[in-house]
Amino acid sequence: MRRVIFNQKGGVGKSTITCNLAAISAVEGKRTLVIDLDIQGNSTQYLLGKKVGDSDKTIAHFFKESLSLSLFGGNNPGLEEVIHETPFPNLFIIPSHPELEPLQGRLESRFKIFKLREGLEKLQGFDSIYLDTPPVLNFYSQSALIAADKCLIPFDCDTFSREALYVLMQTIAEIKADHNQNLEIEGIVVNQFQKQANLPRQLVDQLIGEGLPVLNAMISPSVKVRESHSESQPLVHYVPNHKLTDEYRALHAEIHSH
Repeated sequence: MRRVIFNQKGGVGKSTITCNLAAISAVEGKRTLVIDLDIQGNSTQYLLGKKVGDSDKTIAHFFKESLSLSLFGGNNPGLEEVIHETPFPNLFIIPSHPELEPLQGRLESRFKIFKLREGLEKLQGFDSIYLDTPPVLNFYSQSALIAADKCLIPFDCDTFSREALYVLMQTIAEIKADHNQNLEIEGIVVNQFQKQANLPRQLVDQLIGEGLPVLNAMISPSVKVRESHSESQPLVHYVPNHKLTDEYRALHAEIHSH
């Protein structure tokens, strides 16, 4: 199963959700891969404890090699050569790199938007794949949406997020219609949910009332998230018995029960 975590709004917790769901998947014995397509490299930092300086060991290499094919022919580049083991059993990552930014225009002009899907269709040996995306609809986020089976949408309970949500869902519907008929919105993940506050509850109730696919498992705000980032340890390893970790377990169980 290939899941993309996407929202065009920044700061909604995409990388945190990606890495913590992937870490739980790995703990449960599934061989799990994270692909970091955001040039900020937050998922890379979270799971490896560092950024990767050599672009030839990152997702940038895969895309760069796809451009070379146009000139020299040969076999399509594989994703296998840029996969890194993380310190956590069963959990692997293809890191991001800043070189993705200057590559983007060339990739768009050469119509390489399906290359990631082709690479993932050839990739063997993983039970679960999570794609972390930049907070904008660009070549890389579109590539991920075209390559994925399911889409999770993080939502952080403010009015601006709600307005952007409708635009986002329309965008996903268009990509499904034009490029990826298998793509399904798996659900909206309510993040930073303050149960006792009126506005978050009202916003969530409105989304549910409008028939939007809000998931039951919601993620509370906690300083433990920042601490786990600082320690480069997903919550299931950093604080396995914490309430927040249990919320992520519940989210993981819910999306796998569909």
